Amino acid sequence: MVAMSAAHVKDAKRLVVKIGSALLVDEESGRLHQKWLDALCDDIADAHARGQEVLIVTSGAIAIGRGPLGMTGRKLRLEEKQAAAATGQMRLTQAYQNSLDRHGITVAQVLVTLDDTENRRRYINARNTLDTLLRLRAVPVVNENDSVATAEIRFGDNDRLAARVAQMISADTCILLSDIDGLYTADPRTNPDAKHIPEVTEVTAAVEAMAGVSGTSHGSGGMITKIMAAKIALSAGCRMAIAPGKPMRPLQALANGGRSTWFLPTAEPLAARKRWIAGSVQTRGTITVDEGAVGALHAGKSLLPAGVVEVSGDFERGDAVNVCGPDGRTIGKGLSAYAAADMRAIKGRKSEDIEGILGFRGRSEVIHRDDLVVGS
Repeated sequence: MVAMSAAHVKDAKRLVVKIGSALLVDEESGRLHQKWLDALCDDIADAHARGQEVLIVTSGAIAIGRGPLGMTGRKLRLEEKQAAAATGQMRLTQAYQNSLDRHGITVAQVLVTLDDTENRRRYINARNTLDTLLRLRAVPVVNENDSVATAEIRFGDNDRLAARVAQMISADTCILLSDIDGLYTADPRTNPDAKHIPEVTEVTAAVEAMAGVSGTSHGSGGMITKIMAAKIALSAGCRMAIAPGKPMRPLQALANGGRSTWFLPTAEPLAARKRWIAGSVQTRGTITVDEGAVGALHAGKSLLPAGVVEVSGDFERGDAVNVCGPDGRTIGKGLSAYAAADMRAIKGRKSEDIEGILGFRGRSEVIHRDDLVVGS
């Protein structure tokens, strides 16, 4: 188990770390646990030094923001939670930046709602922003946009938000830092015979039945939401851990074999993503390419505008399209980086001509190879 945990943590290429309110904030005073945050950021700096890309999904904005507004010690109405989030989010992001500044690492704040992950164009925009930040070696700090979310559209917990973000950016590892050290056969707080489960490869009905309820007043998750997050992560080919966050170096403790539960997928993130593109996305148009592009696509290359000879259909950026060879035979399916009108304007042209034609600099590829499934 020690070797497995160490490998999963240290070999991750793109790592999502979720942090709950109870770990970050004192429930009575609403004060930040600064020493703990600094220790966590030391772990993140170590991951950066290994060349890993790290994204943080954090709770805590409401918990931190309620104190300055004089709203401690009572249950908040929705509009009061939104006000506390607006106050606390600034303080929360600044706390991460101050801590990671010690290591010369830049933080970027990204706020999302459930609708951002379900609306296709917002999803694409959010994914591209996060991809760019990670490539630039920044650490995105993601939180639900509680200041504008309503009861009908908000996630309600950051466990599922972490899994959705991991799915969005094709992360290979997602770690949920919690007040519990993994999944048990029953709630260990009430059942002394509960047994710890170190590894899960499929979320079955039996696994779902083991889930409990939230044990803290600030947190809105619980084992139920963690199991739901695991289902999302596994479907995306992302391994996920439920691990204790209370140690001062929680990621280091996990890598050293600390007790946890790992949910292990049967497919890699990119393979899972390509299966989703191939089987689950409705196409909105067709792009016909020349023989040179056909050969390049079969060789695993991206599709460039120079290889496009014809565009049909009315699609938007991020929509799925069929890709056909000059003989009209469908050779693949992918997500277009440009709307149909823009694609028609740049077809047959070099990538460096895109900005002059469209007036903005988009992707060099009209379909990136990671967004493309090519048949035989």
